[in-house]
Amino acid sequence: MPSSIYLSAAHKSSGKTVVSLGLCAAFKARTLKVQTFKKGPDYIDPIWLAQASGNPCYNLDFYTMSENEISELFHQQQSDIAIIEGNKGLYDGMSTTGGDANADMAKLLDANVVLVIDSNGITRGVAPLLMGYQTFDADVNIVGVILNKVAGERHESKLVQAIEHYTDIRVLGAIRRSKELIIDERHLGLMPANELTQSQQFINSAGKIIADQVDLDKILSLGGEKKSVNTPVSVIASSNLTISVAKDQAFGFYYQDDLDIFKSLGVRIKYFDTLKASELPKCDGLFIGGGFPEMQLESLSDNQSLLDDIKLKIEQGMPTYAECGGLMYLSREITHQGKSHKMVGVIQANTVMTSKPIGRGYVQLEPCNEHPWENVAGKIYAHEFHYSKLKNINPKTRYAYKVLRGVGVDNKRDGILTHNLLATYTHLRSVGGNRWVEQFVNFVRKNKL
Repeated sequence: MPSSIYLSAAHKSSGKTVVSLGLCAAFKARTLKVQTFKKGPDYIDPIWLAQASGNPCYNLDFYTMSENEISELFHQQQSDIAIIEGNKGLYDGMSTTGGDANADMAKLLDANVVLVIDSNGITRGVAPLLMGYQTFDADVNIVGVILNKVAGERHESKLVQAIEHYTDIRVLGAIRRSKELIIDERHLGLMPANELTQSQQFINSAGKIIADQVDLDKILSLGGEKKSVNTPVSVIASSNLTISVAKDQAFGFYYQDDLDIFKSLGVRIKYFDTLKASELPKCDGLFIGGGFPEMQLESLSDNQSLLDDIKLKIEQGMPTYAECGGLMYLSREITHQGKSHKMVGVIQANTVMTSKPIGRGYVQLEPCNEHPWENVAGKIYAHEFHYSKLKNINPKTRYAYKVLRGVGVDNKRDGILTHNLLATYTHLRSVGGNRWVEQFVNFVRKNKL
């Protein structure tokens, strides 16, 4: 049977992602099919995990998804081993009493937990830490530990002796401190792999280190059984629609299952590079997701022909949806570190980057009467991550959403509307009652040029 392990930790920044990447690369090198998942609303780690495993990474999120949706998405993906990377610590979540933590996700998926422990400054104390994590919730099956950032053989020996004397948890590996296992970070987490030319080199190096310092065979033998399910054959509707999607070093924040839904509806996706393309591909609609456009401002601004073409097409009525970085790109300009760069200019507002987060976390929206799509959910559960805000907004600007929780554009509203464009700071996910992909596709079909 296929196996699954849930990689978690005692706290964030323990090295879960680097260990996950190394395991993916090491198992892939053995010609195993590796399927990755990430708990929570995260774009950056999944980009890395997809590159390391060679397969798309899927997000599992209690806030936006039902338990049935989580289980179905998880079990539909076939593989030799599934690796679920948690966020924060094993028992960390929004609720004080649990229900949405990594531990709850592991129980829902019947996945055995492997803890990645940051070993800096700890020896015998690792034992009561692990004992506490075991007894806190007896239904969570913690089967192994990977010691990370180990100083040397003597340090490793003390840790292993303490764990073996006081607990029944298996030590699956001890990873030495190494500069080779450090990825640069930015305000939303790790530097995205799509921005780093050396990302594959880092993954390959991590894979070799993990293969040498972690017992891969032992991990394969203890992984919880992953149910093999017969995935129903999806009937692809023939829509004869083409939607252009920005995907490059500036824009790369897309949920794989959302992209899968576009394809299941018969929509042809054409990716384009905002840094290099002189014009949009021939298409019926446009989708610009999130990312870090502020890191590519000069190149984006210098590509005047594409800026002009996007502005013209949207003003002519091309159905368009943009999220966060996409919204910023469509504004008049983006100001970062005191320098302003001209952008598309179809949104009558200026974007200003900030040193602290403006909106960061889960969001709840209520659609306004002016929302242009049909069959929109009465309440939408989503999320936002932005270190920017809009200034000099046209006072006549129309909005698609009332913000019940979160920040959006101005703490009250989100979803700027102009022509056939809907641009939000909120990141939507096509799950539950919020089937935004189908709604947007129907809108494109009705309004294509």
